Amino acid sequence: MTRTVLESKTKTVVIGFDEPFCVIGERINPTGRKKLAAELEAGNYETVIKDALEQVACGATVLDVNSGAVFTNKMAEDPRYADNNFVEPPLMKALIEIVQQTVDVPLCIDSSVPGALEAGLQACEGRPLLNSVTGEEERLELVLPLVKKYNVPVVAISNDDTGISPDPDVRFAVAKKIVERAADFGIPAHDIVVDPLVMPVGAMASAGQQVFALVRRLREELGVNTTCGASNISFGLPHRHGINGAFLPMAIGAGMTSAIMNPVRQQEMEAIRAANFLMNHDANGGEWIRFAKVLEAVEGGLSFAEASAAASQAAGGRRGGRRGRG
Repeated sequence: MTRTVLESKTKTVVIGFDEPFCVIGERINPTGRKKLAAELEAGNYETVIKDALEQVACGATVLDVNSGAVFTNKMAEDPRYADNNFVEPPLMKALIEIVQQTVDVPLCIDSSVPGALEAGLQACEGRPLLNSVTGEEERLELVLPLVKKYNVPVVAISNDDTGISPDPDVRFAVAKKIVERAADFGIPAHDIVVDPLVMPVGAMASAGQQVFALVRRLREELGVNTTCGASNISFGLPHRHGINGAFLPMAIGAGMTSAIMNPVRQQEMEAIRAANFLMNHDANGGEWIRFAKVLEAVEGGLSFAEASAAASQAAGGRRGGRRGRG
């Protein structure tokens, strides 16, 4: 059975076919978040700390840390800041250190800059997930040696030098190519987590059917775990959380084992908790029963984040100090 093992300083998270769905919190990402980017430029990590605490309380077992910030003011003063290769490595190191001081969960190091990936790997405690490699030749040659050197799993995105194909068979072929090239470096298939690339259903009516079929093929033919950017399915549509909340259990039923997503959204997290129970990945419904208490607190007037934080604090007082499963 395929098991992708991630670790923080004291916690282990396993992504696998027989494991609860792994929620990878996406919010520590300055892309499209001008306020966060401005804070990071000023050396202010308040929002990062808040996002880390809130996402873990709401159910994320892994946190994605993305260093793709644009430092507009510094760029005007020093042209080096226009180069991501200059900006991202020290920023990634700082972000990893701050997040690790704040929460104890495995991390997903997310950057298009190889120097930032390595800076994150050097700063990270435990065994993080690297995000990401693609089927592009240059990217394969830059990222796979890092995966081998640091013995970490990696997200493999199913696009190559020709771009993102609308044909699911082509995307499968790219994923297979990455798995085979990784094997050439001595990287096992269980350390490859494939993102088959979810298309917006508003632009491609068959997008959901495509990804469900792809996930099944990836599991059955390549034996790999899978992930996706969950909100991509609803891009550009109204009431996106309703679509996301329907998509996630269907993806789980097809065999998807993780997603990079916003765990502070009640509707999506409720769908995942229920799917775990229905897939027999929640022994005796214990997690569902605990989650039901959060929902009751929301009905009583708390926000989902507030209710989740209160439940997390209450549970924290009952936990011991051994290495735990996330």
